[in-house]
Amino acid sequence: MKSEGGGRPYVMRQRAASAEETRVRLLDAALGLFVEIPLAQITLAQVADRAGVTVQTVIRRFGDKESLFASAAEHGFETVANARDAAPADNLAAALENLAEHYETTGQLALKMLAEEHASAFMREVTGRGRGYHRGWCSRVFANSLAGLTGADRDRRLAQFVALCDVYTWKLLRLDAGLSRRQYLVALTELLEPLVRRP
Repeated sequence: MKSEGGGRPYVMRQRAASAEETRVRLLDAALGLFVEIPLAQITLAQVADRAGVTVQTVIRRFGDKESLFASAAEHGFETVANARDAAPADNLAAALENLAEHYETTGQLALKMLAEEHASAFMREVTGRGRGYHRGWCSRVFANSLAGLTGADRDRRLAQFVALCDVYTWKLLRLDAGLSRRQYLVALTELLEPLVRRP
């Protein structure tokens, strides 16, 4: 005979899954609002409304706006890192496809964060972490092209990779110049090929 508590683990798993779904929905709602309006103008009520929950639910999960956006930033960083970490090293075409997909999905968010970093210590911390990750990504993806270079020569070459693969370069080519995604990739490849070509 099945005990009365036999279904409890299943119910607890369902509750945990539901709680996680709500958490992610709130984080996505916070990031979505941030793309649209300045951080200082976002309220917990707006986040709750977009996520389809009550303000009390937001407060119960995160406590306050600062904690909510700290968690949202961490959530966003993990999402970006998981996607960009899949880029192979020393395969220019595959790495740039990975980069283009990243900017197509999160480029606007990155630009918004950079636009607000001057007015917020929190945002400066977030963008600083992003810059560090991007530099590390370039070091890994272009490892063979950096091999053998030392000192100022290596620093200059890495800086070139960082600049050409930056979100601002994507903005200039994709948004400002109106290039299609495919033409953005062609343009970026043409800019990078002389740097990755080995003697």
